[in-house]
Amino acid sequence: MTADLSFLRRLVRTQRFTLGAPKEFQVAPDGSRVLYLRSGGGYDRMHSLWSLDVVSGMESKLVDAEQLLPGEEELSREERARRERSRESGGGVVRYAVDTACETAVFSLGGTLYSVDVATGKVVERVSGAVIDPRLNPQGTHVAYASGGALRVIELATGTDTVLADEDDAEITWGVAEFIAAEEMSRSRGYWWSPNGDAVLAQRTDSTGVPRWNIADPANPAMPVNTVAYPAAGERNVGVSLRIIGLDGSTVDVERGDWEYLVSAQWSAGGPPLITVQPRDQRRLDVLAIDVTDGTTSLVHSETDPAWVEIITGVPAWTPDGRLVRVETSEDSYRLVIDGKPVTDPGLRVRSVLHVGDEVLFSGSEADPTQIHVYRTDAGSVVRLSEGDGVHVGAGTAETCVLSSWSLDYAGPRVSVRRDGTSAAIASHTADPGITPNLRMLTVGERDLRCALLLPTGYQPSDEPLPVLLDPYGGPHSQRVLSTRNAFLTSQWFADKGFAVLVADGRGSPGRGPEWEKEIGGALAETSLTDQVDALRAVAAERSELDTSRVAIRGWSYGGYLSALAVLRRPDVFHAAVAGAPVTDWSLYDTHYTERYLGHPADNAESYRRNSLIDDAASLERPLLIVHGLADDNVFVAHALRLSSALLAGGKWHDFLPLVGTTHMTPSDEVVAENLLHLQVDWLKRQLG
Repeated sequence: MTADLSFLRRLVRTQRFTLGAPKEFQVAPDGSRVLYLRSGGGYDRMHSLWSLDVVSGMESKLVDAEQLLPGEEELSREERARRERSRESGGGVVRYAVDTACETAVFSLGGTLYSVDVATGKVVERVSGAVIDPRLNPQGTHVAYASGGALRVIELATGTDTVLADEDDAEITWGVAEFIAAEEMSRSRGYWWSPNGDAVLAQRTDSTGVPRWNIADPANPAMPVNTVAYPAAGERNVGVSLRIIGLDGSTVDVERGDWEYLVSAQWSAGGPPLITVQPRDQRRLDVLAIDVTDGTTSLVHSETDPAWVEIITGVPAWTPDGRLVRVETSEDSYRLVIDGKPVTDPGLRVRSVLHVGDEVLFSGSEADPTQIHVYRTDAGSVVRLSEGDGVHVGAGTAETCVLSSWSLDYAGPRVSVRRDGTSAAIASHTADPGITPNLRMLTVGERDLRCALLLPTGYQPSDEPLPVLLDPYGGPHSQRVLSTRNAFLTSQWFADKGFAVLVADGRGSPGRGPEWEKEIGGALAETSLTDQVDALRAVAAERSELDTSRVAIRGWSYGGYLSALAVLRRPDVFHAAVAGAPVTDWSLYDTHYTERYLGHPADNAESYRRNSLIDDAASLERPLLIVHGLADDNVFVAHALRLSSALLAGGKWHDFLPLVGTTHMTPSDEVVAENLLHLQVDWLKRQLG
């Protein structure tokens, strides 16, 4: 049946050919067992919990999600929002937590809280309701969870369910990361257990005074409006504070300094609880230690930068013997620092810290930013664990590392567990895309821009030059040019429709160091667009396949912004654009992201005007197709509507395609998703002649 599906239908049904791949790994302390999530195959959305015996290599299913929940999964509004922030579109068990010994796991399925004994596979239903983010204490005796604005805890031996924190105020929630933390700071947690399991460090979130934005469903006017607290640039953020709450009912409020953002928190046996905080301008990042007896804080480390201090996930953290692990910016690199001493050379740029134990597991890039590798420390030196070109994703510990390796040479990941010089495989059941990118990886121009050029399958140098389609993201915090086949499947589909597709990463993209990333500050529009133009011209100068008299550009989110920007400001280069979910007016986007690059709008009004699209609308000379989901709670449809209104006011013809029920993630309905891409191809071909 699936063999008869078109590529685009399979792309959606397989969630970009990621279903069937194992993920979310947890390693037992002795390295004998690895837990992970995996769906039944490349076309199965329901993820179950699995276990691998590392010695024997045997896999076993601990939790069968379809048996526990044979019907359709009902999600609470809060859980839908959490999944939107994490871009999680799968079903079944999509998240779980374990105790330190990896003997018990807990998870939420359809809002119901379950626990499972890892040794026996016995599953017990604990709470029925809208359970969010259940987590065991290290000893495995209690599980905390958020529900209905409250933070609660269950004692597993007795089943006693107790409220840890709650307030009779709809503006206040406990134990859940706020929108900004989840969307912009990679922090999905809102509480942290103490090492001895008798208390939690809990986040209190007060959304009083934060602007309320409404998301209606115009196609179904009888449906209630979804009202969300959205901190737009220059507006008030939610108030975040912390409290230590004991299982015995004791409470200690944590001292609240002058910080605006809680970036991360860590509580381990290696030292006192650590929190990382930023002021609103993000030019300083402070690491604070909390005194659990009275809630006072003391400064452990501080880093400053005249532009902004970049957030690196996984740090700071204590090693078990009390050494502070962090990442610092020096010599135009992100360097791993342990106990004040840099342990990585500047030529290795750390991307994230994956685990801190006696040794540290982390990811990074060396000379080639299109490749990501996994490393560990070893008595003060650094050892690379991943092998072969590609993008390697690590999990587990330095001693027992799980590697998911993606490459240009094969589709889907190859997953292995590395321990004591041995390797055990974890099966991956992703579907075969049926497409092999006809790809050239290029480095071009005076800035050594990394590019990927995709040509139609079977294209010969003697064939006619092709119309060009740029397919970028083009902004901060995201890379499109990576050494993995799966990154280019949709681009190859466009190429096979008769385009030379060019994907380029410009300044601001990760992997090339702080200076490269910060050149975009204050100049999102100018810098992003310049790099796309330079990449196009440099590649065209080398490759005769590109017909630069017919150039189009398409993108989503920041890529949508860049696409609209291209035809508005460089009609001499770009002849048509498809702008999906574009940011058009930066005053409508969130505080943390926007103010990092453009500053506070009260102080930098000209920067906001210069980098937004609204004032350019009257100058449109080229065809523009705007696509936007009406249910988008990240880049609201107001962006597209304001641009469309300004274009109409300027008498400029354009096309506007609203997507009913679609959020910031591209459409999940396979028919809609397929037709959307076919429509783009047809539209682009008409516009380019």
